[in-house]
Amino acid sequence: MRKQKFGSSGPDVTIIGQGTWYIDRGDRRSAVAALRRGIELGMTHIDTAEMYGDAELVIAEAMVGGRRDDLFLVSKVLPSNASRRGTIAACERSLKRLKTERLDCYLLHWRGSYPLEDTVAAFDELIAAGKIRSWGVSNFDTDDLNELLAVAGKGKIACNQVLYHLQERAIEHGVIPWCERNGVAVVAYSPFGHNDFPSPRSKAGEALQAIANAHRATPHQVALAFLTRIPSVFAIPKAASAEHAADNAAAGKMILGTNEIAALDKAFPRGPKPRGLPML
Repeated sequence: MRKQKFGSSGPDVTIIGQGTWYIDRGDRRSAVAALRRGIELGMTHIDTAEMYGDAELVIAEAMVGGRRDDLFLVSKVLPSNASRRGTIAACERSLKRLKTERLDCYLLHWRGSYPLEDTVAAFDELIAAGKIRSWGVSNFDTDDLNELLAVAGKGKIACNQVLYHLQERAIEHGVIPWCERNGVAVVAYSPFGHNDFPSPRSKAGEALQAIANAHRATPHQVALAFLTRIPSVFAIPKAASAEHAADNAAAGKMILGTNEIAALDKAFPRGPKPRGLPML
């Protein structure tokens, strides 16, 4: 599993991690097995949020008997809780549910009504208390990022977690270049789309399948390899089973050739820059 630096001063983190949105809605045993198998195969970057129902409880169960220090654990505060006191209280609730003493990164889930100054002050307080090691944001467009940078200062924002998949490449226009200039990691959520992965019967799907066949891989593995071709990008696919987790993990070693990247770029064009940042 390849690793790269998470932000300008963060640790080396696996490029393929594990997302947990909706992981609490299926079979609990399978979900725990999927997380544990993913960890065994090197997907030690685990992402969750207070919004994700019981996902933090599922992760806590998956971590039982394991080595917490081997994981890069991320959670998020809801905008409705992102006042200075509310952020600290939300973090403490997440720590309790996860049964851990710290988070490796803590994110503002999306831009809300509380001043960024308040949320950043809470993040700084949590770092000083040893409850988080770094902080970032999710669903921030370039204007939001510029405002946040003015509040926090350079080198403070660890990551921006955003929607990014083959059929939704809007962040390549502005968000990814901004993050690269400012040493901010980009984390792709829903990297397979949301129930709309390319059909193998479509023309674009055929191009994807052809590259998968050449690598003796799956189309999903090729999709992850394409997204993480950019050095600042990480991906956090969700897996519902141990087999699915193994499939995702295998993408962490795949490197696409220049011609393959060009073929996928043609099959899945990024399109014009949208007025607003796409999000789920």
